[in-house]
Amino acid sequence: MPQASLTLFALNASRAFGERVAKALECPLYPHEEREFSDGEHKARPLDSVRGHDVYVIQSLYGEPTASVNDKLCRLLFFIGALHDAGAARVTAIVPYLCYARKDQKSKPRDPVTTRYVAGLFEAVGVDRVVVIDVHNRAAFQNAFRCGAELLHAEPLFVDYFADRLRHRDLVIVSPDIGGVKAAASFAETMRKRTERRIGIAMMEKYRSEGIVSGATLAGEVRGSTAIIVDDIISTGATILRAASACREAGAEEIYAAATHGLFAPGSEKLFDDGLISGVVVSDTVPPFRLEPGLIKGTLDIVSTAPMIAEVIGRLHGAASL
Repeated sequence: MPQASLTLFALNASRAFGERVAKALECPLYPHEEREFSDGEHKARPLDSVRGHDVYVIQSLYGEPTASVNDKLCRLLFFIGALHDAGAARVTAIVPYLCYARKDQKSKPRDPVTTRYVAGLFEAVGVDRVVVIDVHNRAAFQNAFRCGAELLHAEPLFVDYFADRLRHRDLVIVSPDIGGVKAAASFAETMRKRTERRIGIAMMEKYRSEGIVSGATLAGEVRGSTAIIVDDIISTGATILRAASACREAGAEEIYAAATHGLFAPGSEKLFDDGLISGVVVSDTVPPFRLEPGLIKGTLDIVSTAPMIAEVIGRLHGAASL
């Protein structure tokens, strides 16, 4: 039986990202239509036949002034449904940034577990597989989905970035909270193999209640070292700033921050204000549209996840191991 054709779509809100993936994959983006109606409703449909095709749809689910998180999620879900109705053999959603992934457990009585509800929405429209990059809680993500779910990690991209630039420094990888210790340990081990140097680990104490973050104890030795604070998301930047301040007070010579998703909500501009942090590195899952370009020049670097996603799509299409 012949292999189904690989067909790649990128919805309009993620068109630029999709073009980078298509270039790396050496595969054109398939044409589609997104139509707006006067009452605020919309529709999306493929413009060419997808019957029997192995289809991949790219849409990163972050909010922006022109489209809310909910709007992007609905558009993606409806398009997946339309693809199945049009006879696609398999539909995979490529979601570099997954919305609502931080609300993955009940922290108060009668709390929603929104990650599980979003997973249910994807399953309801018949998605065969969802591919995302770095979520807040890996176990919660994997347990939420009953369809295929692949969790990719940006860690190798950041290791490549820092190994080239800081190879001869004494490095300490810092987790800004206890929940990130395993990720920090993995980062440190990968960095150690790349640089063939000893890499330390440190951890910040952190408590959050009613949106207020507290805790100021730094466990681990950073004196005389270059500290790299690693996290999955930068939102307001408060968590990174707390960790950076603690590292500086503990004697770190230089401080960098790396996070997969740079949301850069209001307040995050403080990361670039006073020279406390020498550099911030994020991936391209979310463009830094909330930051003033002049503010971040020379301080913010962006690593591309497009080649990694292209490789994953090629492997999934060829039924190869990830």
